[in-house]
Amino acid sequence: MEIILNKIRELSQYQQLLKQLQTDGKLLPGLGLPRAARLPILAALHPDVDRPVLLITDRADHALALFDELGFWTRSPRYHFAEPNPLFYEQAAWGVTTRRERLHTLTALAAYHLPFVQKPEVPPIFVTSARSLMTRTIPRRDFLKACKKLATGQSVQPDALLRSWVDIGYQRVNTVLEPGQFSRRGGIMDLWAPAEKLPVRLDFFGDEIETIRRFDPATQRTVEKLDSILVTPAREYISRDSEIDDRVSNIEVSEFHIPLLHSQSASLLDYLPQKALILVDDLSVVESMVAEVEEQAVKLRQDSLTEQTLPPDFPLPYVTWPELLDTLHDRSFVELGHSTSLAAEEAEDLLSSCFSHDERFGGRLKPFVEYLTSVVERGEQAIVVSRQASRLQELWLESDHHEAESENPRFIEASVSEGFVLQNKSPVSIHLISDSEVFGWERPQPRMRQRSVAETPESVYADLQVGDYVVHIDHGVGRFGGLVQRELDGHMREFLAVEYEGGGQLYVPV
Repeated sequence: MEIILNKIRELSQYQQLLKQLQTDGKLLPGLGLPRAARLPILAALHPDVDRPVLLITDRADHALALFDELGFWTRSPRYHFAEPNPLFYEQAAWGVTTRRERLHTLTALAAYHLPFVQKPEVPPIFVTSARSLMTRTIPRRDFLKACKKLATGQSVQPDALLRSWVDIGYQRVNTVLEPGQFSRRGGIMDLWAPAEKLPVRLDFFGDEIETIRRFDPATQRTVEKLDSILVTPAREYISRDSEIDDRVSNIEVSEFHIPLLHSQSASLLDYLPQKALILVDDLSVVESMVAEVEEQAVKLRQDSLTEQTLPPDFPLPYVTWPELLDTLHDRSFVELGHSTSLAAEEAEDLLSSCFSHDERFGGRLKPFVEYLTSVVERGEQAIVVSRQASRLQELWLESDHHEAESENPRFIEASVSEGFVLQNKSPVSIHLISDSEVFGWERPQPRMRQRSVAETPESVYADLQVGDYVVHIDHGVGRFGGLVQRELDGHMREFLAVEYEGGGQLYVPV
């Protein structure tokens, strides 16, 4: 969508905004942008300011929808700082997907504060909701202190390394299948850090790390050899026995206990580099959501105290809105919506005045094609973004108004929430037309991201019973003898045993 982003960059109002952001960027008036124009403005600003951007909206579903649609406007790395399902004061652990997305975000931001980690070449974009922003997390200092870089040739005591992984939230298992787990078999240690797509395998020779390999947990095959890895916390708390609060010493610890494990209140804003740009979708709407969340939290706390399921001195599990607002006002902060308005005579100088709503057709395709014709005949650019782009293009080509080999209008198979007309002082406008204008459809809500879990190699054979007949591709029919361990090249390895007539045995490596 560079054609639209470049057109936005040509606007004098955009240039004025960019200049303000590059000089100071604090306490800017609200832009009053229509919703359809907010993500394009973000996508245009991001490479121009060349710094991390945080977008804050009111609700979790809105944050997920914005995060998903952002992929249409930019290919820059983006992260969703998810909202935990349990309410404040609700005694429950967070979901695996939520935990992983949040830790992925914190790890990406940690790169700006760790001297031994390379900063990203392209600054990321982060999207979050009001309640997610309020939710207390591990203080930045504690998170950074727990991050460790491991490299080939480095000497480290394996037992001490395992203890440190337990302290920062990793779970010991027999086979690593999902993020936040580790295992050990002799001098081989497997670990899956939350921010990594695949686990890594460390081969030790004594106390020295001999090799580090990224591997596929389903096949156990090496995918890539690495020189080093960054091990980050697997939870948003550190639970070293020596530092655990007496109130949680005899219970199973979860994210509910963050306020007890870390006395310092911290939020996502504490992880942002000072130069980061913060965009708020609609400040008044976000503030209303915060008030609603706090009211709900106060009621739940009172109920829990009455039922004696919460100690009276339990700390606040969230950062208050005045604290967050103080942090926002101390940084480059812009409201995309309407909370702050300027005088009417200044309206023509606003960036929002360059965007307007387009015609709506409610599924009437003949008037739609006629409208496209009028747009093209006026010399204006039309871009149709639809899940039915192929069908709409066919209708256009069947009409008598199109020119052969013309790139106007353009049809793109995708989905955005709403279209707009972008107009400058020049007579040439750009029409972005979506399914909302053509059919009256809303953009489909993105599905919640599914938990990533690999299967163990032996799970394929889980239904086999000892004595069952099996067929080997080279050696024919035999009886399944079970899963056995045998020593090979000085290492214990697992094999599938297949028994043949006459006492012959075949060991197939898992």
